[in-house]
Amino acid sequence: MKVKLRIKRFERGKDREPYWAEYEVEAEPTDRLLDALHAVKWYQDGTLAFRRSCAHGVCGSDAMLINGVNRLACKVLLKDLGQRITVEPMRGFAVIKDLVVEFDRFMEKYRLVEPYLKAGSEPPAKERLQTPEERERFDDTTKCILCGACTTSCPSFWSNPDYLGPAAIVQAHRFLFDSRDEATAERLVVLGARDGVWRCRTIYNCTDACPRGIEVTRAIGEVKKALLLGKR
Repeated sequence: MKVKLRIKRFERGKDREPYWAEYEVEAEPTDRLLDALHAVKWYQDGTLAFRRSCAHGVCGSDAMLINGVNRLACKVLLKDLGQRITVEPMRGFAVIKDLVVEFDRFMEKYRLVEPYLKAGSEPPAKERLQTPEERERFDDTTKCILCGACTTSCPSFWSNPDYLGPAAIVQAHRFLFDSRDEATAERLVVLGARDGVWRCRTIYNCTDACPRGIEVTRAIGEVKKALLLGKR
């Protein structure tokens, strides 16, 4: 099948405004969008810039706006996109070049929630145990790969770049509900701040955008409930 790609391009420091470039590639219906982008970069226009690493939906580096929806280019099949495909950088992030966006502020917010196990008590002789039920409580939010798809699909983030954002809240959820963690109060202060979890308007864009199938909106709701109750 022949596929026409319409890609939004821009290079910081060189272009005054973004512009659209069109390319046509020959591909199989079962090829992924990433394969088509490779065909453009390797054989038609080596200046095209995009991120990719594992190419198997694990690293999250090739998140982009595909036909108006945030997706991973390595997971979306061409047969599900049609023969005319529009590709843009994720919204709300500053563009460095073409489909490559700046992640600095995104990672700053990620670090704000201290996304690691904090246990002040003395460590046990072997390991900190928990039951299968305790693990299941936060299992869904362990799937996050920090691709940014949920955060940049959020209208609250578009209008307020200081908003903590779904990805950081998902990371906080993972540790808030971990029975071994002892920093609940500290994280709730960050989550309950002016630009924290209450900026969420429960639009569900984040849940739809997540390539890992995380129930992001549900997780955010559980964090709100934890704030209201002052406990897990």
